[in-house]
Amino acid sequence: MSFWEEFNARLRVFTLAIGVHVLMAALVVVGTMSWEPFRQPKPVGLTIEAVMVDTSKIKQAREEARQAQEREERREQRARELEQQKKRDQEAADKRKRELEAQKKREAQDRLQKLRMDQERKQKEQRDRQQRELEQIRKEREAAERQTKLDAERLKQIDARKEQELLEQQRLQREAAAQRQADQEAREFRAGQLATESDKYQAAIQSFVTQNWLRPPTAQPGLRCTVKIIQIPGGEVISAAIAGTCNGDQATRRSIIAAVERGGALPYRGFEKVFEREIDFNFIYDGD
Repeated sequence: MSFWEEFNARLRVFTLAIGVHVLMAALVVVGTMSWEPFRQPKPVGLTIEAVMVDTSKIKQAREEARQAQEREERREQRARELEQQKKRDQEAADKRKRELEAQKKREAQDRLQKLRMDQERKQKEQRDRQQRELEQIRKEREAAERQTKLDAERLKQIDARKEQELLEQQRLQREAAAQRQADQEAREFRAGQLATESDKYQAAIQSFVTQNWLRPPTAQPGLRCTVKIIQIPGGEVISAAIAGTCNGDQATRRSIIAAVERGGALPYRGFEKVFEREIDFNFIYDGD
């Protein structure tokens, strides 16, 4: 109920009550209009005037006023109850609304918290993944550095070994050259003792082939092999093969043939008179 409706209802009740009281007062006044309390009593005979007042109408008016007031009070009571119920409903609705808003707020906070936790988890996973990648890169870099150092050390060792091998090879070559020179001088000395030019030619061929010979490990002192050589003027070898006896193994025989062919051309200048296109050359090895 609004303020003006309640005000009008109260005004009607108040007006009705005033009307009832005015009516009662009017009845009383009408009934006592001949009463003169301030006049001196006349010495007359006693006269009694009776005014009949119909009290039933007053009672009826009072009853109607009372009933109207009760109806108004009941109506006001119902209006208050309705207002209170409306207020309770509004309070319940407001409470429900506040609860819904609080629930929505909690849900929003929960979603925000979950989102924040998911972001923190993802960030942590990303940091962990980056840390693992950095650790893997560091390990690979360290492994590469170790491998580089190992390779450098290995190369250094290889270079040192090659240098040592080269020095050893040079030493062996010098010793071999000195030995060949000594052998050559000895052979030349022996050749100088030969009586004939043919013997000198054979000695020159022996010296030449021996210088070009790469002795295999299986070659033993006391080696004797006859090699048939075909050449042309100038000493260029056309072919060479083992002919006749040879106490060397297959590797030794191949090394002798290779020594003849490796030279390309046998000694020729100075031996033109004793030159022969086909010769049987006796290869001899008695040890160093």
